[in-house]
Amino acid sequence: MKVLVTGGASGIGLGIGEHFAKAGHQVILADLDGAKAQAAAATLPGARGVALNVTDPAQIQALAQELGSLDVLVNNAGIQHVARLEDFPPEKWRQLIDIMLVGPALMTQAFLPAMREQNFGRIINIGSIHALVASPFKSAYVAAKHGLLGFAKTLALELAEADITVNTICPAYVKTPLVEKQIADQARENGLTEDEVVSTIMLAPMAKKAFIGIDEIAGTAAFLVSPAARNITAQTLVLDGGWTAR
Repeated sequence: MKVLVTGGASGIGLGIGEHFAKAGHQVILADLDGAKAQAAAATLPGARGVALNVTDPAQIQALAQELGSLDVLVNNAGIQHVARLEDFPPEKWRQLIDIMLVGPALMTQAFLPAMREQNFGRIINIGSIHALVASPFKSAYVAAKHGLLGFAKTLALELAEADITVNTICPAYVKTPLVEKQIADQARENGLTEDEVVSTIMLAPMAKKAFIGIDEIAGTAAFLVSPAARNITAQTLVLDGGWTAR
């Protein structure tokens, strides 16, 4: 299969790309930092790295024309900003929405015609526990991730007649560079030490008290493209260590 992963130069995106590449799939890692994407792809068998701004329709359409058909699209690109709403720069609020909600819509729109033509496609959005619950100081991120679930469900209904599925994987905290930065930001906003942020904010709601592994997310993505998941669509797969059970 041909697999495209956005935000693929590091963190969750790279982990998913690595999993698919080692399974023998053709992987394209797309990232705003093209050089970093190429360097990451060079470490994977048969992978390719490309520069891509997921908020730029022209860049997306150009990549879609270049790649042609695509079997699996993983909408993973994301950023975070932690601040009280009254201190949240408007341009930063809009940027988070553009990258994590508008971006997946633009990416899917560009690659859907080829998926329809071949009557096969697997669209996987990387959401978050914050697509289901909220935390203070993350209004833009929480709004974007909540919106992503509605987008996925609507699109799944539009594509029901084809062998194309749309699902969202929602992990709780994963130890990535994005989360490492959040720890420092949350410590500042809440007046806590970084260790206290981890124990009282990040892991406290999780019954298992453990960060989610990137390998768990990659394995879930691999399941969603397998024949066993051909009728799983419009679903939210939650990897939260028991967070939402309470």
